[in-house]
Amino acid sequence: MKTILFLLTLFTASVFAKVKTELITYKDGATELEGFLAYDDSAKGLRPGVLVIHDWTGLQEYTKTRTTQLAEMGYVAFAADIYGKGVRPTESKDCAIQAGTYKKDLPLLRKRVLLGLAELKKQKGVDDAKLAAIGYCFGGTSVLELARSGEKVAGVVSFHGGLSTTMPAEKGKVKARVLVCHGGADGHVNPEVPDFKAEMEKAGVDMQFITYEGAQHGFTKPGPAYQEKADKESWSAMKRFFDGLFKK
Repeated sequence: MKTILFLLTLFTASVFAKVKTELITYKDGATELEGFLAYDDSAKGLRPGVLVIHDWTGLQEYTKTRTTQLAEMGYVAFAADIYGKGVRPTESKDCAIQAGTYKKDLPLLRKRVLLGLAELKKQKGVDDAKLAAIGYCFGGTSVLELARSGEKVAGVVSFHGGLSTTMPAEKGKVKARVLVCHGGADGHVNPEVPDFKAEMEKAGVDMQFITYEGAQHGFTKPGPAYQEKADKESWSAMKRFFDGLFKK
C-alpha cells in the first residue's frame, strides 16, 4: 500500500503539467531495447535533456516515475533500457544476474548507456549542449561509468549507486561534474567510498559527495530501506546541481 501511495503522489503533479510519455524502441545490434521518454508538450524552444538509468530491476515503474518528474521540471527526460526489451527481473537473484552481467563487462555497460544518450539527443526540443544523467543503484554505477568514459555531458548524479570500477577515471578526461548521493548506513557501498574519493581526486574530477546519515542502500525507493528525509534532500540536491549546470 505504501508503494502505491508513493507512486500516486509522484504522479499527481503530472495531471497539471502537460507531460507526455511514450515508449521508444532502439537497438544495440540485434538486441532490441525499449526506453521511456517524458516531456512537457507545451514547452517551447530547446531544453536540457536528462538521461535516466534504472536500478537492477530494469526499466520499471519507479524509473518511469522519476523520469516523469524530471519532465514536470521542464527537462526532456529519457530512461534508457540497459537490459533489453522485456527483461524486467523481479526476484533478487535474477536482478543480481542481470546487473552482474553488465558490471562484469563495463565496455558493454558503457555502450548501452551511450546508446541511451544518443536516443535522448534525437528527441525534439533537446538542447544537446545541455545534457545530464542520473541513476539509481545499478543506474548510479552506470552514470558514473558515463562520466569516467569522458563523454561530453554537463553532469551526472548517482543515487545510492555502486562506486567501484575496473576502468578508473583518467586525469583530465572526465568532462562531467559529478554529484554522489550516498547513504551513510549503506553497508554494500561504504567499503568502496575511500577508493572512489581517491580516484576522483587523482583524476581532477569536479565532484560533490553527500552522505545522508542513517540512510541505507536504496533509500529513495519504496521498500524496507526507504528514508523520506534522505529521499527528499537528495532530490533537492539534484535540483540545485542542475541549476548550477544549466542556469546562467
